[in-house]
Amino acid sequence: MDNHLPRDRALITIYRRLLACYGPQHWWPAEEPLEVIVGAILTQATAWGNVEKAIANLKSAGALSPGALRRLPLAKLAALIYPCGYYNAKALKLKAFARWLGEYYDDSLGRLFAGDTDRLRQQLLSLYGVGPETADSIILYAAGKPVFVIDAYTRRITGRVGLAPDSNSYTAYQALFVENLPLDERLFNEYHALLVHLGKNVCRRRPRCRECPLGDICHFAGNVDAGDKVGLR
Repeated sequence: MDNHLPRDRALITIYRRLLACYGPQHWWPAEEPLEVIVGAILTQATAWGNVEKAIANLKSAGALSPGALRRLPLAKLAALIYPCGYYNAKALKLKAFARWLGEYYDDSLGRLFAGDTDRLRQQLLSLYGVGPETADSIILYAAGKPVFVIDAYTRRITGRVGLAPDSNSYTAYQALFVENLPLDERLFNEYHALLVHLGKNVCRRRPRCRECPLGDICHFAGNVDAGDKVGLR
């Protein structure tokens, strides 16, 4: 990325290019907010396709509600979400969330999401198995509040285009986007989804730089060794 280009303009340029290339992503693919929350927990350390299988199992069993998650025996819940991996640990996480939602919000996501964003984030982070990425996914995609989700794809792409912050912390990466973009939930939603699409399909660990709409402004693509034959434009 041009080092003389202000970060806000650089980030908007990236967004516009990705949107023009890939179009709206319509993410998160879920029928209702609880499904988003369950998906955010189940997607930890696994591919989304596996999460879809696990959610389909929960739906078939009539278990995609807070009450059903609480009533379901732990072993049965783990068996239903088996496709997503780490199923015993994730079953405990789902039960912890369902128990907390019932105890403090009477199973009402509307009441949960009605509060202040910072307070909601701190509450979610206090739950068993919920880290910053999971909490922010819930806040952005289920609650519809403007926080920017930072994941491995976002870190990789940001670093390769030359916009990585000085600190490698989650907070520093999040501040890069939040402080240089309009505080807009729809923008954050689409931007993150586009970065995920690019990271999964093009900007991989072994990138396909020739296919990338950011190739001419990316430090990584510009510095690829000619002998590598990877990403030459």
